[in-house]
Amino acid sequence: MDLQKEFTSYIKTENLFQPSHRLLIAVSGGVDSVVLCDLCKQSGYDFAIAHCNFQLRAAESDSDEDFVKGLAAKYQVEFFVKRFDTEIYAAEHKLSIQVAARELRYSWFKELMNQSTNQPINHLLTAHHANDNIETLLMNFFKGTGLAGLQGIRPKSGENNQLVRPLLFAKKEDLLQYAKVNDLAYREDSSNSTDKYTRNYFRNQLIPALEAVYPQVTDNLLDNIRRFKDIDILYRQSVNTQKKKLVLQKGNEWHIPVLKLLKTEGLYTIVYEIGKDFGFASTQVNDIVKLLDSESGKYILSATHRLLRNRNWLIISKIGADEGLNFLIEETDNTIIFYDHKIVLEKSAQPLKIDPDKSIALLDAASIEFPLLLRKWKQGDYFYPLGMKKKKKLSRFFIDQKLSLLEKENSWVIEMNKKIIWVVGQRIDDRFKITANTKATLRLILSMA
Repeated sequence: MDLQKEFTSYIKTENLFQPSHRLLIAVSGGVDSVVLCDLCKQSGYDFAIAHCNFQLRAAESDSDEDFVKGLAAKYQVEFFVKRFDTEIYAAEHKLSIQVAARELRYSWFKELMNQSTNQPINHLLTAHHANDNIETLLMNFFKGTGLAGLQGIRPKSGENNQLVRPLLFAKKEDLLQYAKVNDLAYREDSSNSTDKYTRNYFRNQLIPALEAVYPQVTDNLLDNIRRFKDIDILYRQSVNTQKKKLVLQKGNEWHIPVLKLLKTEGLYTIVYEIGKDFGFASTQVNDIVKLLDSESGKYILSATHRLLRNRNWLIISKIGADEGLNFLIEETDNTIIFYDHKIVLEKSAQPLKIDPDKSIALLDAASIEFPLLLRKWKQGDYFYPLGMKKKKKLSRFFIDQKLSLLEKENSWVIEMNKKIIWVVGQRIDDRFKITANTKATLRLILSMA
């Protein structure tokens, strides 16, 4: 392989960056990053070098730093270096050493990219190659992933595609051969030989074992990665078509018809794709599917959204933004579940004794017309509190009842024909109370679901 020619061709084909762009190369001192520097130099690209000293291997780490500093001097390019107290950071943030090192280096790289200088940096280059891509594919596969994870590492990613990996076309053996032919010195990281890190286990143990059985496994997996990328394009097109058919936005809510969703082929995949847009994890897919057969009022939460079963619909709303969410109560309903509460409806053909419990509303059945509407209260709402002949705004009523801000925010009402008949758990409207002339009653009982 003519690595230099393939390098420039890959950059053009994938449109990774332009000849006029200034590059920052993350250099560890290993063969991969050393070869990347040389290829960029030979191709005439303008670049600087950044080196992270994680201080994890004592004198060896310091020697790596000195080597990379010498490399920058050799190519006559700007050199950035930073030392990190990686073990302390990992302990303080309860992270593995690998994750801590990743967070530290990319945070620093971002600082370098964003600093204001006369020579702004357009792209950060890392030396990930084809073998890294295979390792990532296998790690994702065994860990559990969708099509995106089966594509391995992308050539460019991050904000404005600033993070670029221009060696993904090349195998490790190609890089080693280039270094040998061009007499390039590089450092060997002793930690690469230990299998205590997951990636090293895949690199040193699993992949060689697979190659013993399937000699062409590396080439086959690289071919698979290319196929998965094409498949993903078609997959995205199909998923987007299904989502447009199923998900209807209404203001701050998204409504999905239950019956239509149940008839959709690839149900679990479509549910996953819809859910992830609202922060729902793949582990919640089964719970979402269970909602399709659950009673109205059941819901599950992501970090940002609530997915609620409301009759024949799944309704997604932002957490804390459910003021417009309504529950229709039909005459045939016996129980209405809303979030972690429920209301039981009991009809009686005879008058009942008034119960002082605020969680029970006793109403004159003759004055009630279905359907009723259960909803969050809103500013401007008013009713005629039991025992009063004048109307009162709910905002004033809540102040009189000394409700806390949280209690007010979580207050619900039941209305009929635009009239509030019960401030749930507080007081009924005087116009719908039972009287001496009441012949049948409707009792509403509020409790935890």
